[in-house]
Amino acid sequence: MMKRISLIPWLFLCIFFAYPQEKPDALRMYIQGNYLEAIKICEGEIASEPVHADSFVVLCWSLVANKQYAVAEQRASDGLALSPYDLRLVEVLGEAKYYQGKNREALELFERYLAGIPDSGSRVGAAYYFMGEIYIRQAKYQHADISFTAAVKKDPLMERWWTRLGYARERAKNYVGAAAAYDKALELNPSQDDAVAGKSRISNILSQAPAL
Repeated sequence: MMKRISLIPWLFLCIFFAYPQEKPDALRMYIQGNYLEAIKICEGEIASEPVHADSFVVLCWSLVANKQYAVAEQRASDGLALSPYDLRLVEVLGEAKYYQGKNREALELFERYLAGIPDSGSRVGAAYYFMGEIYIRQAKYQHADISFTAAVKKDPLMERWWTRLGYARERAKNYVGAAAAYDKALELNPSQDDAVAGKSRISNILSQAPAL
């Protein structure tokens, strides 16, 4: 009986070493907003396994969230050199370029992402949103309307997107449509300052319009 008991600690040691300790989770760090730790984990994973596309994806998401746009652009390009058909890397490369004002290149990447990804893709709404912002930069307000409309259809709880849809319609002189978009933004968040200001502008314009 004593011999059996003495073996128990050795049994636990064997089990401990047979199953590796839980690896740091970069995606969890990213979701929790600990972007620097996520970047550190991903770079370590890439150093040991360079062809691991998931590590490049989470790395680039974290770099963009940490506003390291030029680095994100480079690392996304590195990842695509290894995994050229990974549409997640295509999309995040578009974001990195967008934030650096590279509008034409970003737009092409978002279009490529949307052409290849199912509608259930996790970044579909964001891709349409960024396209809308690019079209506003280019003063193509009807194009922006179409993109923002697609974005809020995908993610209808994004108050900021509804506000930008209202602005695009306002600039395109679609005042009734703009009012509806601003109203939706304010329904989601009554304190959304840009939506409050936009709705006030539209109300003034519509109040001065001649009666039909």
